[in-house]
Amino acid sequence: MRVGIIGGSGYAGGELLRLLLHHPEAEITFATSRTYEGEYVFMVHPNLRGYTTLKFSSLNISDTSKKCDLVFLATPHGTSKDMVPTLLGQGVKIIDLSADFRLKDPTNYPTWYEWEHPHPELLAKAVYGLPELHREEIKKADLVACSGCMAAASIVALAPVVKAGLIDRERIVIDVKIGSSGGGSDPTPSSHHPERFGSVRPYKIVGHRHTAEIEQELDLVGGRGVKVAFSPHAVNMARGILATSHLWVTQKVEERDLWRVFREFYSNEPFIRIVKYKKGVYQLPDPKVVVGTNFCDVGFELDNHVERLVVLSSIDNLVKGAAGQAVQCFNIMLGLDERVGLDVIGIH
Repeated sequence: MRVGIIGGSGYAGGELLRLLLHHPEAEITFATSRTYEGEYVFMVHPNLRGYTTLKFSSLNISDTSKKCDLVFLATPHGTSKDMVPTLLGQGVKIIDLSADFRLKDPTNYPTWYEWEHPHPELLAKAVYGLPELHREEIKKADLVACSGCMAAASIVALAPVVKAGLIDRERIVIDVKIGSSGGGSDPTPSSHHPERFGSVRPYKIVGHRHTAEIEQELDLVGGRGVKVAFSPHAVNMARGILATSHLWVTQKVEERDLWRVFREFYSNEPFIRIVKYKKGVYQLPDPKVVVGTNFCDVGFELDNHVERLVVLSSIDNLVKGAAGQAVQCFNIMLGLDERVGLDVIGIH
C-alpha cells in the first residue's frame, strides 16, 4: 500500500519512517515537513542513513489521494482536525497519532484541550487505535485515532481488572514516569538538557488530558463510573514509560486470581507480556527492557496490608505509545499479521 506521513520530522514521524521502511507491504511515497522541506530524511533522522533517499516535501493536501492510499498524521495536537475531512473526502484512509479524534464526546474537547471540535460528526466515525480493545473496529476503519502514550500504558494495565470487577472503579490512582521524548522534538525550557538531567519533575499532576481517554476506554470495558486520578512525572531518560497504578480491591483476591484475569484477557495478544518473577533484576516491568519494541509489559503485586493492588506497565512511548501502535493498526486494516514490521527484539 502507498502510504504518506504528514509531520515526518518529529520523533513519532521518525519512528514511523524507521518501521515502515522495512515493512514489506508499505511503500512510503512522501513525508512532509515545513521546517526541513527539501532536506534528505536521513539528515533529520540519522539512523535512517543508507536506508532511504527520500526527501521531506511540503504538504499539498488537495492531491494527497494521487500519492497515497493511506496517510499517517504525526502532527501536533489541534492540527489534524482541519485536515481529516478533506482527506476522507478523497477516499484516503487515515491513522492519526494526535489527540484530535480520540475523545468520543465533543463536549470533552473544551474541557481537556480548550477548543471546540469543528467536526464532532467525525468523532463517532473515528476508531480508538488500541488494538487490544478495538481490533474488530480497526479492521473496518477509515479513520483511526491512536491513543496517547501514557493512556496506552495505563489502559492496557487496567482493562483486565476493571472488566473483572475486582476493584473500586471510583478510586484509581495512576502514577506515570515518562522520558523526555514524550515532550516532542521542539525544545522548551523544561526540556533543555541541563534542566532535565538528574530531575524527577512532576507536571500537570491534576487535570492531565490523558485522564479523559483513560476513563473513556475503561468505561467501555467495565461499565460506567470509572474515576481516575492521574499524575505524570518527567524523569531522566529519553524513551520509555512506567505506569504504576494503585487500586483498591472490593473482594477477596489471591495472586492466582490475578494471573487468571490477566492471562485470559491477553492470551492471544502478540505484544502483551506478563512480567512477574521472583528472582533476577527485572522482576517487574521496566521501560529499559521494551525500548525500540512494540511490547507492553504488565505486572502486578498484591498489598494485603491495605487491600491494595498495584499494577505496573512499561512501554516505549514512541513505539507502542505512538508509531508502533499506528503500524499495528495499519497491519490490522490490511488484514496482515499484526507483527509484520514490528517483530523485533529489544536491546539490553
